Amino acid sequence: MKQYDLLVIGTGPAGHHGAIQAAKLGKNVAIAEMKSCVGGACINTGTIPSKTLREAVLHLSGFKQRGLYNISYESSHKISMDELLQRVDQVIRTEIGVFNNQFRRNGVDILTGRASFVDPHVLRIEGLDGDTITCHAEYILIASGTRPAHSDSIPFDGVNVFDTDAMLNLASLPKLLTIVGGGVIGVEYACMAAALGAQVTMVERRPRILDFVDDQIVEALSYHMRSQGVTFRLGEEVDEVKITADGKVCAKLKSKKQIWSDALLYAVGRQGNTDSLNLSAAGLEADNRGRIQVNETFQTAVPHIYAAGDVVGFPSLASVSMEQGRLAACHAFHNPAVSTPELFPYGIYAIPEISFVGKTEAQLTEADVPYEIGVAHYREIARGQIIGDTTGLLKLLFHRETRRLLGVHIIGEGATELIHIGQAVLAFEGAVDFFVNTVFNYPTLAECYKVAAFAGLNRLNYSGEL
Repeated sequence: MKQYDLLVIGTGPAGHHGAIQAAKLGKNVAIAEMKSCVGGACINTGTIPSKTLREAVLHLSGFKQRGLYNISYESSHKISMDELLQRVDQVIRTEIGVFNNQFRRNGVDILTGRASFVDPHVLRIEGLDGDTITCHAEYILIASGTRPAHSDSIPFDGVNVFDTDAMLNLASLPKLLTIVGGGVIGVEYACMAAALGAQVTMVERRPRILDFVDDQIVEALSYHMRSQGVTFRLGEEVDEVKITADGKVCAKLKSKKQIWSDALLYAVGRQGNTDSLNLSAAGLEADNRGRIQVNETFQTAVPHIYAAGDVVGFPSLASVSMEQGRLAACHAFHNPAVSTPELFPYGIYAIPEISFVGKTEAQLTEADVPYEIGVAHYREIARGQIIGDTTGLLKLLFHRETRRLLGVHIIGEGATELIHIGQAVLAFEGAVDFFVNTVFNYPTLAECYKVAAFAGLNRLNYSGEL
């Protein structure tokens, strides 16, 4: 039986960072991966492929040039799925190589096979070749990730009706696409399909998409998506899906509406990859979505067993999963680590992209916090004119009395990069005045911070004392 200080289940962002952190602390570490390649859903089917696909869509479709050379600009040829996936495959192979090299350099053993608990300290790894090994570990980190959730009422065939994993296996691009689910993944794929000229209908049972995002930002995104031909069916639920003999798809809604399309993408939630772990042998259990409950240090109900990443639920962001895996390893081996979850940034790679950090207006209103806002529109910024993005905006939220920055919300080109400036100011509890007194390169989109700060302070100074 092999002996390890830490055995990690899953090689995605949480497992990768947890294993590397423990190895850097001088621990004997192994990581189990049930597939023949490392990286988990993040590298192979999720974050990396979808974001690479987005860049390919923007480049090949000429989408970015439409703002520069008028709306009639179109790509000179019909874009095929093979063209889009060529770059995706290249990036995936490179990232897998990076992960493998990092595991090798840090002395982490890669155990290829399906892991399951024998008891709270022992795991059985059933290899792809049929061989089985048994490992004992002082600590265990479950980072097995998630997969797209399915519904028994949806006739998945991988061609006409498919989930987000199967999206990358499509032979051709549908002209009419129905997307069920208005969460992050559904919205990102809806934007890509629309940019390629598909007519998209999005069905979401909630009254709006992305219900955790600032209202103004969601309104702006919804406007952009509608302008690209996306039709929203909000507050609606799919009752039944049928595939006709000629391959057409009909989504029947509970409101008796029918939506016909060439294909349907089902993007409603994720299911934790815990059903094959034999959790009961370790004294653990998962909820009905396969998620494992943890405390603030990512310990499960069994103290020496940790869980991190998508398998523990919201927010299911690759960046957050990385940090959770690192923190779990640090806690297990008594190495103090400081982290500020309230300052984790969110990035949504819609078209245009969205990012935010800190509080939303709704949260501040609910907490009775007196706040003011300052907004800068990309059209006011020279860089916005240069790159052809005149519809983006950056919004600052700050305390009316102390002027301390409370939140930053951005929609537009470079939003996921720009957000880190606001994140840093939030981290040192800075005031909105910081942006007024800071010199930014010109012309850059970062100048939005100064313009928004001036706008917010002007609003503050305009309002008199009652």
